[in-house]
Amino acid sequence: MHWLLTTVLLGALAQATPESGLRNAAIEVEGVGTVTYGILVPRDYDPNEPAPLVLALHPGGSPGAGYGTQFLRTVVGPALRDWGAIIVSPDVPDRRWTNDTSERGVMGLLDDVMKRYSIDLDRVLITGFSMGGAGTWYLATRHPDLFKAAIPMAARSDPAATARVGNMPVFIIHARDDEVVPFGPAEALADEMQARGQTVSFLPLEGVGHFRMGAAPLKDGGEWVLERWAER
Repeated sequence: MHWLLTTVLLGALAQATPESGLRNAAIEVEGVGTVTYGILVPRDYDPNEPAPLVLALHPGGSPGAGYGTQFLRTVVGPALRDWGAIIVSPDVPDRRWTNDTSERGVMGLLDDVMKRYSIDLDRVLITGFSMGGAGTWYLATRHPDLFKAAIPMAARSDPAATARVGNMPVFIIHARDDEVVPFGPAEALADEMQARGQTVSFLPLEGVGHFRMGAAPLKDGGEWVLERWAER
């Protein structure tokens, strides 16, 4: 049932590709194997002007190559189309994002992307939905030197680990009526981070459940992140 509903979510949000530079690709990562991914390069990309980088982690559900591309095309691309960012959305290398194999696959992919393109290392965002939201927390807390902001959506998290992101801007999105990942822990976590003096914002969504969140909240989160970056 989870697979079916996740597919409905992405299909319901389908719209025209935000840029013509969206394509599928693959890379071999030592110790991991083939990592397939979607990548969106803005039409006006100029290697002389470093671009923001967005890592987008898809939810659980559809297995195999192309799911990351679908998530990029239907949710992350439309939400962040105005960033002029290079957006990378891999297919999970090993069932879930929160394990060593997937971490090595993702980090190997990002290393390759940063070698191929001119990236502004002060503007690197990680985001993800549901399983991908858990992966967002996992990677942000393990690589706070790389990621300069995080937007976890409908995500479970390890409250004990969130202090590791320091003052990284974090925009948490969660539906009050989420029937899969409880709302309360996400709200409490945002309160804890705020009490510690961390840079955090919490967006509670009304009238939607886990599978109907859409792209608009991510767009709001992206605008908040840009404002925090502008204040540095």
